[in-house]
Amino acid sequence: MKAKTMRADDTIFALSSGSLPAGLAVIRLSGSSAFRAAEKLVGFVPQKRMAVLRTVKAPDGSIIDRGLILTFPGPQSFTGEDCVELHLHGSRAVVSKLYTVLEAMGLRLAEPGEFSRRALDNGKLDLVEAEGLSDLLRAETEMQRRLAIEQADGGLSLVYRQWAKELTHARALIEAELDFADEDDIPGSVSATIWPRIKVLKADIDRQLQATESAEIVRDGFHVAIVGPPNAGKSSLLNALAGRDVAIVTDVAGTTRDILNIDLDIDGYLIRFFDTAGIRDTDDIVEKEGIRRARAVAQRADIVLSLRAPSTDSISIEEFPDVPVWSVITKADLSSIEIDTKTEFLISSKTGDGLDELKAAIGEAVSQQWEAISSLRPGRLRHAQLLQRASNFLQEALQGSQLDMQAECLRLAAEELGRITGQVDVEQLLDIIFSEFCIGK
Repeated sequence: MKAKTMRADDTIFALSSGSLPAGLAVIRLSGSSAFRAAEKLVGFVPQKRMAVLRTVKAPDGSIIDRGLILTFPGPQSFTGEDCVELHLHGSRAVVSKLYTVLEAMGLRLAEPGEFSRRALDNGKLDLVEAEGLSDLLRAETEMQRRLAIEQADGGLSLVYRQWAKELTHARALIEAELDFADEDDIPGSVSATIWPRIKVLKADIDRQLQATESAEIVRDGFHVAIVGPPNAGKSSLLNALAGRDVAIVTDVAGTTRDILNIDLDIDGYLIRFFDTAGIRDTDDIVEKEGIRRARAVAQRADIVLSLRAPSTDSISIEEFPDVPVWSVITKADLSSIEIDTKTEFLISSKTGDGLDELKAAIGEAVSQQWEAISSLRPGRLRHAQLLQRASNFLQEALQGSQLDMQAECLRLAAEELGRITGQVDVEQLLDIIFSEFCIGK
């Protein structure tokens, strides 16, 4: 069957609750025909935002199910369109029958993310809020939830819009001085008053850029590479952290060839541990490739755990000069050894001794990095790239000497900020000029 072409004026429907079977299935309808479909299904359109219990019937009068129905007239709805929700039993048969009936009425099954896309198109969400909502739905840890909420509730968007508004105002002052200098109500050299504030605004943007790394760590996980010579206990540590056999553990050196990883929730943060091949000199081609991958993972990690058994040497920390390297001595159950508790960890993957302390230290390291940054953080690389370009344009404006070129730099900076939220509006400029300076009175 040929798929229907997606049209913005189609009325769409989809299951908005969890996978079936379930105790409850929520089917959402959105579009101009949503209320008409509701009337056909239950006989009338319920009062807005009031849940009513009704029997849902097919056009031939056969009963589909009995459940709650709610209506949300646009634009006061999630999508900005007329919306209907049907709360029915979470049966595959019930939902399948309802889908068949809705399609026969001319409604269309929604594409992935189409409800949120319509909310964006209708001004109910901006890009940052939509991305935050997407992250919230995928959040697995407490800190991922918090980061997503910061974006989804519009707090971060408000910051970006305020910055763009300040730049638009600054441009208005410059344009007024350039184009309307002969008007009595335009103060001379008024544009000179804007540059101290532009410096402050650039500093604010640069602070946001510093927060990008911590936000990416929360979204994508804090990476911990477990490295060391063969038989240092790397795979045993991975298994102990996971609480199951993830990696093969033997006394044969060089067992681990590829990268294995597990994800743990430590203090609300996603921590991703990577088990790597033992680093040593070898002529084995496959093992060499494993060692190359081990070094590559360690160089991209946020922390390197350098493991060694009491009777062996650790790898040189000089191999990873740009990454914090923590010394971890393993197999504490096999021999007694004294350590420097300020710089070393002593663990036993067999008995679990020292593992809680190691995990707590990792959690503390992530927490310090997170809490050292301002509360609102750009959560995606896209945001950081646009913020960096905006900062660069502001730097050009501050270093410039020609007002028209400086104004253009401010325009480009505001445009980059507008691209973050998806709300670029260059027409605001004339409104500010006419309202504040009484031009053309």
